[in-house]
Amino acid sequence: MPDTKWTIKGREFIQCNCNYGCPCQFNARPTHGNCHAVGFVDIEEGHHGETRLDGLGIGMIVSWPGAIHEGGGEVVPIVDERASPEQRDALLRIMSGLDTEPGATFFQVFSTTFAKVHDPVFTTIDFEIDPDARTARVNVPGWVESRGDPILNPVTGEEHRARINLPQGFEYDVCEVGRGSSWTKGPVPLAIDDGHAHFSRLHMTESGVAH
Repeated sequence: MPDTKWTIKGREFIQCNCNYGCPCQFNARPTHGNCHAVGFVDIEEGHHGETRLDGLGIGMIVSWPGAIHEGGGEVVPIVDERASPEQRDALLRIMSGLDTEPGATFFQVFSTTFAKVHDPVFTTIDFEIDPDARTARVNVPGWVESRGDPILNPVTGEEHRARINLPQGFEYDVCEVGRGSSWTKGPVPLAIDDGHAHFSRLHMTESGVAH
């Protein structure tokens, strides 16, 4: 068991280059053979040991040359500039899969697949998300611009609603599925146009996702 207990409750937005639904959720190959994505979490409540994490944001730019489980990926961790030194250390430990049971969270799982971890970025994270409406907007100046929107019916133009339920998932229990586009700069430059997006309410601990 990890020595340090931690909990994060909040809202999560992930946007990747695969088709709607994301084949990874079904143990299938990536749509285009590789995986490029951005992910952000708005922490409404959280702690790492005695360090409170309420109100902070975190994000990441990630890229793998093939399927995630095949490794060879790289990541740019992004941490809210408002975090104190103690909070920065706590968030980076969580994002690096430390103080976490093996396989319990997507942070820990992803950490085993990275060949390159770039220096963390401490900066402004302008993040708005409404999981029920399937909308999100992210602006990290000089690093990330991303948006998520509902899928639209190609005939009527009306919003289409779809969910994925993973009762034993290590990222979420239920997510709302949408579409999104992202552009990033820095050591992992990405251009993702009209790919998969999902929006979820997150409750994660060192031993897994609360279901």
